[in-house]
Amino acid sequence: MRRLSLGWVGLGFVIAGVSFLVLGAAVGSNTPRSGPVGPGMMGGGGGGTIDPGLGAANGPQPGETGFVAGTVAAPRVIHVIAGPGYSFSPSSISVARGESVTFEVTTMGPLVHEFMVGPAGAVAADQEGTPEIADLGMMQTESLTSTFDGSGPYAYACHVTGHYEAGMRGTIKIVG
Repeated sequence: MRRLSLGWVGLGFVIAGVSFLVLGAAVGSNTPRSGPVGPGMMGGGGGGTIDPGLGAANGPQPGETGFVAGTVAAPRVIHVIAGPGYSFSPSSISVARGESVTFEVTTMGPLVHEFMVGPAGAVAADQEGTPEIADLGMMQTESLTSTFDGSGPYAYACHVTGHYEAGMRGTIKIVG
């Protein structure tokens, strides 16, 4: 009986975490923040995306009227959910050519994940030196900023043993 009740408590924490992320997306500013961002649960967040399953996108996206690309001084923030299970949400992201983006990555569920982002070949090969956030545990949020000044293709992935093979990866489309 005790194990069952602890499982329900854990599920309650996961549901509460998702609720906080949705609330943060709903009340976040549509103005990009300036400077690098540190770890945090809500993080604020302008101009980023949240998967439609968790909340609406904040502001216009690349190629849409009113879109403002992130800069090195004021990167656009994109929220990414790792898990639960072996997936990222969103699984595809659009960025403007030359844009600087801060990915705020939060792990949902009990698995530890990582978030590697860069040229698709380097990400697929888990190439040493490719920017990444390692050892991201349940309900933790970390950030990583990248500038997409090449033609691509770009990608992101988790290379914790077995996760990439299970499909834990996403694509980044360059617009413009």
